[in-house]
Amino acid sequence: MRKLKMKKLMSLLLALTMVFALAACGSRETNKTQDESDLNYVKGKGKLIIGYTNYEPMNYTDENGVFTGFDTELAMLTCEKLGLEPEFVEINWDTKEVELNAKSIDCIWNGLTIDDERKAKMEITKPYVKNAQVVLVKEGTEYLGTESLIGKTVVAEQGSAGEKTIKADDNLKQANFVPKTLQTDCLMELKSGTADAAVLDLTLAKTMTGEGTSYNDIVIVDYLAEEDYGVAFRKGSDICAEVNKIFDEFLEDGTMAALAEKYGLELAK
Repeated sequence: MRKLKMKKLMSLLLALTMVFALAACGSRETNKTQDESDLNYVKGKGKLIIGYTNYEPMNYTDENGVFTGFDTELAMLTCEKLGLEPEFVEINWDTKEVELNAKSIDCIWNGLTIDDERKAKMEITKPYVKNAQVVLVKEGTEYLGTESLIGKTVVAEQGSAGEKTIKADDNLKQANFVPKTLQTDCLMELKSGTADAAVLDLTLAKTMTGEGTSYNDIVIVDYLAEEDYGVAFRKGSDICAEVNKIFDEFLEDGTMAALAEKYGLELAK
């Protein structure tokens, strides 16, 4: 009789142990799911850390000392919808993916060109602005196509779509390519005469060159590649889907169109 009671007691203890073990396992899985949610992670902080570079008209400081731009305003409006505070952090464009994965920033919101290589490494929103890579030279420079730049000094921002365009063009591959930290550095090189040409984003080139600018003697002479911009998050991030929903709202209510008109940009289709 005593042995039977002992067996029942052991069976009950074993059953309880299994119940507690399963409960603990379930709790760990729940915590794991929550930990893996990028949206929960940023909401836990109460802010979205936005990586950017000084790139007019996307993110820049105007003549009155106000930090502004198409991407700046769009990010602020999006964060308002998400219930988050935007925190803008200036980054080195060449190490943007490292900073994103290290969680020193939560997204790259700075006129990022969408391509297959980046889509494989990051979660990128649907396209929202159209762009192109263009060739710029000093006014009066003879230019008959990219073959004119063989053996010449050509600059582009390091790690940018401009650099990729140079490396993909048969003629530009034969130029002396010098990578620069910022696209604005490339314009300074052109103006000073230390570079013969630059390959930059059309959005920046249209805003920063021509009459009334500091680079009124710099002209666009060629269009090399059309592209679209997107906002990049960590691979698998669930923030991306939420931002896409907000972008759809902004397209429907005219917010996106109004910003594009304000900054002289063309929306992606």
